[in-house]
Amino acid sequence: MLEFYKGKKVLVTGHTGFKGSWLCRILINSGAEVTGYSLNPPTNPSLFEIAGLEDKMNSVIGDIRDYEHLYRVFEETKPEIVFHLAAQPIVRDSYKDPKYTYETNVMGTVNILECVRHFPCVKSVLNVTTDKVYHNNEWCWGYREDEPLDGYDPYSNSKSCSELVTHSYKSSFFDGKDIAVSTARAGNVIGGGDFANDRIIPDCVRAMKDGKVIGVRNPYSTRPYQHVLEPLAVYLTIAAKQFEDKKYQGYYNVGPDDCDCVTTGDLVDLFCKHWGEDAKWENQAEENAPHEANFLKLDCSKIKSTFGWKPRWHMEECMEKVCEFSKVWLAGGDVPAEMDKEIKEFFEGGKQNG
Repeated sequence: MLEFYKGKKVLVTGHTGFKGSWLCRILINSGAEVTGYSLNPPTNPSLFEIAGLEDKMNSVIGDIRDYEHLYRVFEETKPEIVFHLAAQPIVRDSYKDPKYTYETNVMGTVNILECVRHFPCVKSVLNVTTDKVYHNNEWCWGYREDEPLDGYDPYSNSKSCSELVTHSYKSSFFDGKDIAVSTARAGNVIGGGDFANDRIIPDCVRAMKDGKVIGVRNPYSTRPYQHVLEPLAVYLTIAAKQFEDKKYQGYYNVGPDDCDCVTTGDLVDLFCKHWGEDAKWENQAEENAPHEANFLKLDCSKIKSTFGWKPRWHMEECMEKVCEFSKVWLAGGDVPAEMDKEIKEFFEGGKQNG
C-alpha cells in the first residue's frame, strides 16, 4: 500500500503534531512529495524537530484559520491527496478556550474543504476526527458510524461539527466530481514522541524523566487505546483506496479490538511493567475536574470488512514500543532511526495479530 504514495503530491495539515510527524515520516519514506501546513510544533520538546523532518519536506508554518494563506499553499503545491489533522486536540484545553477550539476545529475544516473545492487537482481527502464525536451514553458496546453525533465538551462537539461540515461539502459540492472524501474517527493513540499535556503516556514519561511517581487522574476510565501507527495505516489505506475508486469513500471508525479497551490504571500498570526501574503510580483523582467520559468504545466492523484490516500491535507490544522509543529519546539516541525501525516492523512485520 505504501508504494502507492511514491511521487504523489500530499498535503498534511497539523504536520508538526504527534500524529502528523509520524504520518510525514511514513510518507517521506514512501517517496511522496510532502507539504505540511501547521502552526509551530505544539510542544517542547517536539517530535517534528527531533525526527528531523523539516529538511525532508515542504514545511509551511500557518494557521488553519487563515484561509488566504492556506489557499496560496494549495495554489503553489497543487496537492493530489489531503490529510486534514490540524486541530485543537485537548479536551481540557477546550474548556479553557472554547472559542479558539471551535474556530480551529470547525472553521479550519471549512477552510480546507473550501480550498479543495477550488482546486480540482485534489482527488482524495481524509478528515481525521475522533471517537468522541458520538453522543456518548457510556454503554458497554461500541458505537457504529451511523450513531448520532453530539460530543459533550467543546473539543468533542467541535469535532462533531467538523464531521457535519464534511458531510455538507461532500453532498453540496463534491458528489458527481472526480474527488473522494472520507472521515476517520480514531480512538486514543499512544506512542513514542508524544509530549502533549494532559495525556497519560506523556505524563508517565515525564514522571520517569523527573524520577517521580506517576499521577493518574482517571484510573477507572475505560478508553480504546492503540499505537499511533495503527490509525495512520488506516488513514493511508482509505486515502489510497478512495483515490483509485470512489466507492471506498465514507465514514470510518478506527479503533482497537475489545482486548485493548482498558482502564487508564491498567494502561499505566503496563507502562510500569515495561519501563521497569521500580516505576509506580498513584491515584490523583481531582475534585470538580472538567467532565471527561468514563467509558467509550468503537465498533470497527466496517473498516475490517471493507479493507480486511486488523490491529497489528496489541497493548503489550504497544507499550513495549512506547518504552523503547522513550528510552532512546531520554538517552539522546537516534530518534529518526528508532521511528524508521518501528515503521518497518509495523508495515513489514509479517503476520498480523488476529
